[in-house]
Amino acid sequence: MKLRVAVLALMLLTAGCDGARSADDGRPATAREFPKSSRPVSALGSSEFSTEVQRDTVNEARTVMDLANIQPGMTVADIGAGNGYYTVRLAERVGPKGRVLAQDIDPDALQRLGLRVERERLDNVSIKLGQPDDPKLPEASFDRIFLVHMYHEVSEPYAFLWRLRPALRQGGRVIVVDTDRAPDRHGIPPDLLFCEFNAVGFRLVQFVRKPELQGYYAEFEAVGERPAPNTIRPCGTAKPNPGE
Repeated sequence: MKLRVAVLALMLLTAGCDGARSADDGRPATAREFPKSSRPVSALGSSEFSTEVQRDTVNEARTVMDLANIQPGMTVADIGAGNGYYTVRLAERVGPKGRVLAQDIDPDALQRLGLRVERERLDNVSIKLGQPDDPKLPEASFDRIFLVHMYHEVSEPYAFLWRLRPALRQGGRVIVVDTDRAPDRHGIPPDLLFCEFNAVGFRLVQFVRKPELQGYYAEFEAVGERPAPNTIRPCGTAKPNPGE
């Protein structure tokens, strides 16, 4: 545990070294080989979607973990982990033989989460700092990757998803929980979500609307070869076929 805290401290000190931005349009230099998204992006919100008591009252995390078929021994990633609502519940569900990687791009949120991990003695949890266009996940490592109420804040969706995809193990899935409203109102319409994932070689395998989620649940798998960045077709206004 001491080693993990030391690693976290190092990441916080070096966070400003990555993701250099280009001078002409403000995009990260590391994202410029990918198409630019035309959708508006929500400003980064609070790291707490609502209180944990409120979320547990409607069994939000249990519902999502059941839909995602989370089992003991799995390795999962919680992207945009914030204060750790899903992190701590995933850690309990996967058990001592499983692993949870909690990632965020906010160093302050990670520092708070690191203290929580220490306090609650979550020995199966690791913490990692990501970048807006790169979740920085190790390859072929995860059975499930969770993007809960955060995907609408991703400013470079094609670069982000392209770099996330290799982190899945064979049979792995990406889980999105979000709200069906405009991206600049802290949500993303399902058709747009399907299109962006499809553009990077993902296929929708499950879609459920549930009131306890304050939105919807979408589950994706990677299919075929990962496209070259310059061949990705950005989403416009046309509605895609979610089954493609």
